[in-house]
Amino acid sequence: MKEIDARGLACPAPVLHTKATLDQEKPAGVRVLVDNAASQENVKRFLESQGFATVLERSAGDFVVVGRCGAAPAPAGQPAARPAAESNKIMVMCATDRIGFGDDHLGVKLMVNFLRTLKEMGPELWRLVFVNNGVKLAVDGSEVLEELKAYERAGLKILVCGTCLTHFNLLERKQVGETTNMLDIVTAMQLADKVVNL
Repeated sequence: MKEIDARGLACPAPVLHTKATLDQEKPAGVRVLVDNAASQENVKRFLESQGFATVLERSAGDFVVVGRCGAAPAPAGQPAARPAAESNKIMVMCATDRIGFGDDHLGVKLMVNFLRTLKEMGPELWRLVFVNNGVKLAVDGSEVLEELKAYERAGLKILVCGTCLTHFNLLERKQVGETTNMLDIVTAMQLADKVVNL
């Protein structure tokens, strides 16, 4: 069992450190130590994407992910091929909880209206990503929480930055979407046909 100490590393470094170890040493099992729940979830999801069965543990205040090799992993570093029929995948990245500058009240209202209108994109809307102040839209008390939950139920994948949630002390308040890391966000950008930044 290979032990990986990723404590003290900022997102997405714990995932990248784990990936590098898997690529170089190809261990049958790993025990990854991190110092926060968001990194634990990100490492768990990465290991599972590589064919590892995972177990989450706590040890002396640390967060631990134990992974044992199971199914055959996807080729490292290569995004899954997109079926030919799929096209016009639009990723919308919200780095704020408001649109524009000037009047903050108006900016919040515009963002709420924008998110409520996103359904008009239809199936071309492929990913909705929240980073920085935008993560506040995915927590309890958000004016658009019910709309975001409806999008997720309809099949839209929503990614919410774990580092950002931790920074704002909102990790426990997240109500919608998948807690994610920068590696997942960059990979989604690679797969998208178009990225809309707000």
